[in-house]
Parts: sequence; C-alpha cells; structure tokens
Amino acid sequence: MVLIPAGYDPQVQRAASEEVTTRVLLADDDVELSELLAEYLRRDGFAVDTVHDGKAAVSRALSAEYGMVVLDITMPLMDGIEALRRIRATSVVPVLILTARGDDIDRIVGLELGADDYVPKPCTPRELAARLRAIGRRLAEPRPIDELATGALRMWPQRRRAEWSGSQLELTSAEFSILEVLLRNAGRVVEKTQLCRLALGRPLERFDRSIDVHLSSIRHKLGEGSELIHTVRRLGYLLEKR
Repeated sequence: MVLIPAGYDPQVQRAASEEVTTRVLLADDDVELSELLAEYLRRDGFAVDTVHDGKAAVSRALSAEYGMVVLDITMPLMDGIEALRRIRATSVVPVLILTARGDDIDRIVGLELGADDYVPKPCTPRELAARLRAIGRRLAEPRPIDELATGALRMWPQRRRAEWSGSQLELTSAEFSILEVLLRNAGRVVEKTQLCRLALGRPLERFDRSIDVHLSSIRHKLGEGSELIHTVRRLGYLLEKR
C-alpha cells in the first residue's frame, strides 16, 4: 500500500526532481495570461521569464540566455511579426508564435519568417507545454555520428549543420529537422503526416500548412539545390537520391 501525502501534485513533484534544462522567454502583453502560462510551464519543468512588449522580447531573445522563445503576435511597441523578423536576422533560437485562432495570414507569415511552430489562441497551458517539449525533444534527441548526403547537399545531424555546395545553410530548428527526415529517406516519398510527426513531433492538423511553408523556406535557402525536392501531389515530398 502506497500512502500519498495530502496536497501531493505529481507534476510539481516531477518538475522538482528533474534538472531544469530549458529556459523559455514568454512574450505576451496579456500579463494575467502570461503568468498563468508561465506558472504551468514552470510546474512542467521549464524555467520561464516573461516580457510584455515586442522590443523587450527582441532584446531578451538575442541575449543568448534562452533555449526557446514564445512570441504573441499582438504586442505594444513592436508586434510579434516584426520582433520575429529582428530575431531571425541574427539568431536561430527556436521560436513558437501565438496567433489568433483562424488567422491564417499571421500564421503563414510567421512561419515564412522562420518561426518553428505556432499555437492558436486561446490555447491551453497543456497544449503550449506539449509544443515546447516537442521542440526540445528534436533538439536533444541523440543522433548517430554520421554524414548524410545526396548530390551537393551534406548534413551532420549531431552537429546540426547542413551545407549546399560547401556553403553552410542557415536553417531554423524545424527546417533542419524536416530536411533531415527527407534526406534520411532520400529517393522515397515521405507523406506530410509522417513528416510532421517525425520532424515537428506532433500530428498534422486539418488545414495545417506549416510543413508546406517550411519546405518553401528550405527550397529558397537551397537555391539551385531546390530542384532536389519534389512535391508529390496529395502524398507528400520526395528528396532526390543522387
């Protein structure tokens, strides 16, 4: 028989017993919501700091103190889209954006600017924590010491480094993971549902265009190498094996 102390909370106990390894910057102008989300994330094992305007978000995000950044689109002084643009100018820190539910334009623009994922608002703290854990898993996942290659494309998964014709590709966390999955399956079609699950760590949602937007960005960064990636209508994507 196991006696459970009064007031025992398994989530709090788990978080207290684990070493906190991920520091999150949460930027949202809704102070009350920010504190609610931050408290839940702390109980779930994250270290969280909050800011409430876009300028502060950029300054803190570029301080190299954070492993992930959560940006609300609507903030004073500087909106989340412009904040993301400035962060991506010099940093590849994983960024998750909070968008209004059903607002496809902000969502797509955010992904095109280099956001790693998004969560529509209003969101539950559990959903936000799950998305952040998915990002954390793909960053921390142990990878074999190997080199993946096809044609002039080279990847070193353990080092999170990719090159095209000897020049380094500046990929976001999500873009790197998507390209890695395609390269590991070079010559075979990877369905969008499988690509989302393996690369982003979550199921593909209905009307979710994040994979398509990330692939568009990857193709742009590859330049002439974009011809290696083929869209297979109603199925997914194929990376040529050369």
